[in-house]
Amino acid sequence: MSKLRVAVVGAGPAGIYASDILRKEAEGSHEVSIDLFDRLPAPYGLVRYGVAPDHPRIKGVVSALRNVLDNGGIRVFGNVDFGADITIDDLRERYHAVIFATGAMQDAPLEIPGIDAEGSFGAADFVNWYDGHPDVSREWTLDQEKVAVVGNGNVALDVARVLAKQADDMLPTEIPANVYDGLAASKITDVHVFGRRGPLQVKFTPLELRELGEVPDTDLIMYEEDFDRDPAADEESKRNKQLLVISRIFGKWRQNDAPREASRRIHLHFWSQPHSVLTDNSGRVTGFRVERTEPDGESGIRGTGELRDYEIGQIYRAVGYFGSPLEQIPYDPTHGVIPNLGGRVVGASGEPLPGMFATGWIKRGPVGLIGHTKSDAKETIEHLLASEADWWQPSITDEDEIVSLLNERHVRYTDLDGWHNLDAHEVELGEPQERERVKVVDREDMLRISRGE
Repeated sequence: MSKLRVAVVGAGPAGIYASDILRKEAEGSHEVSIDLFDRLPAPYGLVRYGVAPDHPRIKGVVSALRNVLDNGGIRVFGNVDFGADITIDDLRERYHAVIFATGAMQDAPLEIPGIDAEGSFGAADFVNWYDGHPDVSREWTLDQEKVAVVGNGNVALDVARVLAKQADDMLPTEIPANVYDGLAASKITDVHVFGRRGPLQVKFTPLELRELGEVPDTDLIMYEEDFDRDPAADEESKRNKQLLVISRIFGKWRQNDAPREASRRIHLHFWSQPHSVLTDNSGRVTGFRVERTEPDGESGIRGTGELRDYEIGQIYRAVGYFGSPLEQIPYDPTHGVIPNLGGRVVGASGEPLPGMFATGWIKRGPVGLIGHTKSDAKETIEHLLASEADWWQPSITDEDEIVSLLNERHVRYTDLDGWHNLDAHEVELGEPQERERVKVVDREDMLRISRGE
């Protein structure tokens, strides 16, 4: 049985599922060893640092990912930065192939006048803050009463929900103390969510929408002018189960005539295309201008020329994520992905490059949920196993030599035992407060706890 050594760069769902599928698919034909690298000290990627902490269903995903790692056969090297601590040449000398699963963690651009004003933020930065990402500032100032969220996807609704929630509503989750303090100091009274299309052309799921309507002490406000404008979408919703559920949720909310007495409000604005950010003389956000849109009769939208201004003190753009380039690896700057054919990385000429593969959002762009990630990984692994003739031929065959290399370069890497140490510590921090865990934020603290230093 031939030996197959694979490096996987990125320890989020895409990288972990690809590792698991590779082990299973190669069984009987290859003796497989897999080393999983991540630039963060803890694994799970977007599940740990990109999903709102008040999503209970995420616990099941974390449990599944943990089971994969704990089953053995996959070594984990955290706090290892590809391009700095290890290079593509290092991997080529030690492995037959590499799978890039680095995801997409930066915000896609929203190119309108004033978007870079003070008080205008990318949603990913805010998500990283409330999820306790070690590489972002511990401070976030919520000093404005009226804020805007631009986008109609799941991330937009996550951001709107967290902005509208009282700090105590988030306390049962794993948020660290600095996030609780930031939310407790919030002056927000109104969160305005803007979507450029109609209410039945949204990208969020029914579950996200329902959760938005369950925020305590918060009134949900919609505007009748946004509904019954697109007969084609109304007909489509009758055939599409997800849209039908969304339509029913909206219908229920529209019929709610209860007094609006909550301390905070979430406003849903549809048919509202971003036009520009309004600022004062110091360059700080004072408002948001949108252009009203309408159906174009061809499943799209067009501008009406009608402009509306909203008094806004902060803006959060949630118009999608975008992948980042990796050192010496092909990159498509238009789509924020590694160019590939079914997961095989391709060069400038379009020809597959030996030994290099991609999976997850860095392969296909930031779309799809966990189910898509699994099927995506399966396609990549199938191509990897079918291209044995193009695998690298490593000159260093000692599996422990990568450990020696990291030690020689003074990389303070973490391993699976280290993650278990950190995991147990976070659970212990939560016990006095009857919380499942309290997340450790500081990178140095994460390393110290993981490494037992």
